[in-house]
Amino acid sequence: MVRKKLDVHGIVQGVGFRPWVYNLARGLGLSGYVLNSSSGVTVEVEGSPEGVRTFLEEFVSHPPALAQIDDLVVSEMEASGDEAFVIRHSLAQVGVAQEGGGREGGEHAFALVPPDIATCAECCADFTDPKNRRYRYPFTNCTNCGPRYSIIRDVPYDRPATTMGEFEMCAACRAEYEDPGNRRFHAQPNACAECGPELVLWDRERVLERGDRALGRVKELLLEGRIVAIKGLGGFHLACDASNDGAVRLLRERKRRSGKPFALMARDVEAAEKFCWLTEAERRALLGPRRPIVIVRRREGTGVSGEVVSLEIAPGNRTVGVMLPYTPLHHLLFEDRDEFLALVMTSGNLSEEPIASRDEEVGPRLHPLCDYFLLHDRKIQTRVDDSIVRVFEGRDRVLRRSRGYAPHPVDLGVALRPILAMGGELKSTFCLTAGHYAILSQHIGDLENLETRTFFEETLGHMKRFFRVEPEVVAYDLHPGYLSTQMALAMRGVELVGVQHHFAHIASCMAENRLAGRAIGVAMDGTGYGTDGKIWGGEVLVCDYSGFERRGHFRYVALAGGDAGVREPWRMGLSYLLDAFGEEAWGLDVPMLREVAERKLRTVAAMIERRVNTVETSSCGRLFDAVSAVLGVRTEITYEGQAAIELENCVEAGVEGAYPFEIVEGVIDFRGMVREMVRDRGTVGEIAGRFHNTVAEAIAESCRRVRKSDGLSRVCLSGGSFQNSTLLERVVGLLRRDGFEVFLHARVPPNDGGISLGQAVVANAVAKGRMRA
Repeated sequence: MVRKKLDVHGIVQGVGFRPWVYNLARGLGLSGYVLNSSSGVTVEVEGSPEGVRTFLEEFVSHPPALAQIDDLVVSEMEASGDEAFVIRHSLAQVGVAQEGGGREGGEHAFALVPPDIATCAECCADFTDPKNRRYRYPFTNCTNCGPRYSIIRDVPYDRPATTMGEFEMCAACRAEYEDPGNRRFHAQPNACAECGPELVLWDRERVLERGDRALGRVKELLLEGRIVAIKGLGGFHLACDASNDGAVRLLRERKRRSGKPFALMARDVEAAEKFCWLTEAERRALLGPRRPIVIVRRREGTGVSGEVVSLEIAPGNRTVGVMLPYTPLHHLLFEDRDEFLALVMTSGNLSEEPIASRDEEVGPRLHPLCDYFLLHDRKIQTRVDDSIVRVFEGRDRVLRRSRGYAPHPVDLGVALRPILAMGGELKSTFCLTAGHYAILSQHIGDLENLETRTFFEETLGHMKRFFRVEPEVVAYDLHPGYLSTQMALAMRGVELVGVQHHFAHIASCMAENRLAGRAIGVAMDGTGYGTDGKIWGGEVLVCDYSGFERRGHFRYVALAGGDAGVREPWRMGLSYLLDAFGEEAWGLDVPMLREVAERKLRTVAAMIERRVNTVETSSCGRLFDAVSAVLGVRTEITYEGQAAIELENCVEAGVEGAYPFEIVEGVIDFRGMVREMVRDRGTVGEIAGRFHNTVAEAIAESCRRVRKSDGLSRVCLSGGSFQNSTLLERVVGLLRRDGFEVFLHARVPPNDGGISLGQAVVANAVAKGRMRA
């Protein structure tokens, strides 16, 4: 007889791992045990050499579908003569002596918390089967699906350490939970209508319905054009009938969201294809267990009717964000195929606030937005908004990393010091490092109000506890006005490392792709504080993790009015016109000069000339704003990036050619482009196409020059401007044609939601350098 011990680390809790191990061992006639620990899963197996060898082969090659084994240590043990294989109770704390020998600690003294997973096909079959005891039960789940991160209070992941600990299982659920042959064996959120959470429908003052009757009444309200707040997996959605133009407009008015697209939840893929075009890769993204919002191309001509979605969903936009049902409650909302093709499912919040997740938030935060509230009594421990992805080159590219993804770690392949990276100001996330893992938080939002700061701090507290991390180093953005920077600088007893914004972007891309050594970094975005005190955003860098050199950038142009210059793109349009034409700009025949009042134009021109309340910027985002305004596409915006998004939507297919530009000592000068663009008598779509071509060619030429001087052929593309798929496609095409190896983001957002990862790896390199010095 032989006995082996397996210490397993990765996503191995909350994914049916222990029952799978139990059944595998029992099927091979082995004895021993499996348990959840605070650092993963521990297994000891004993039996014949052939049986143990087969167990190890199956263990490595066929783990459960949702599991991820990142590290496996196998050690020899003395045979102890166990008579059976059992599941032992989990250890509650790091450092508690393990049954079977040893103590926890070291690099892996934490467990990886699984993300929330969409309802599996077997559970869908359960709640749609009239003969099943869970028929129409909206909280059905098993070890293969359901809530995880959003309900976990502590690790190990056991029911008492979740918000489901408040619900005592009935005899039938308890029997499933304790039956190793049942797929609900040790499914911590296991419940049914007899013992689990219950729906309740409120108006502003009282309970209207409970249980299944509440669900039926909600569907009636939605069909009547009402707006309903629905408590879901990680927070509240605001829902209305996507085909009801009036309901969508009312929701825009109440949410103070005049132009930003709403996310849709379609009944199924076939329903989604009635109002959008889907590639096979986009279908896979929609149907996968993460169930993110997927940005897809909208079908033309799908206007207002009972069969298609309202044009008010995404005004001025060729794309729409779509997701499919990911909880039983969502599936049940669509059970009658004649009722809804799609529902608006937008975050339950006012613009720029974090998503509401607690019942006590309904009154102060959601009463102004809707008239009815579908609640349930399963508490949400950690709020988690919907994730957003876009498919590029057949691969999901995360734009907002949250439900289904967080807190899934990025395995860096090398161990880092315990680091907290604070991220930026917009699309905020933070990053903790533990061992060789970088663990990004879910999407926090824009750190512009008290509510978001509170969300940041409570999530940081959860994750430090889950992953047993007490940071020694804290990384932050150089911008002195960022709240995240101010929070970092107020911390005591830690080593502080400031990281330049665009350096963090490139380091993030390098880390995700596990690059070592130097690479060319192209960072294109709207705003980032430069080392010269100016606002950067169109940058060509040469980087390794310990530092960067700025080899090129867009020519500085004046940004007048600070934040007003972002809200009113015509200000940047005027700045670029004056920079390219001087006083001749006032006689130009461009739409912007006709649309904006001359008094406003002259005031801003005076600010630029006298350098009053202005700052110089090399921002790519502000260049896109300027062109959008000059062409009359968008002179004022109601949400971040609107001018650039609508400009991209104008681009006509198949447009070739580019405008002139110059590069002098690394500075990319677009004045020639602006002059030719204004004189171009083509359509707005043609001009927009040639503009995109020009920016792409300027980026490619800058990379060619760096390769010539430094011999580097690896290029990392990062920054929010690369969410523009037209620009990204053209830049990637040019670079690859010229023999560059191009690296992109996929698991981490290219926008500011990804810079915390870059800050972390840079801070680790800088801190190590300081120690050596």
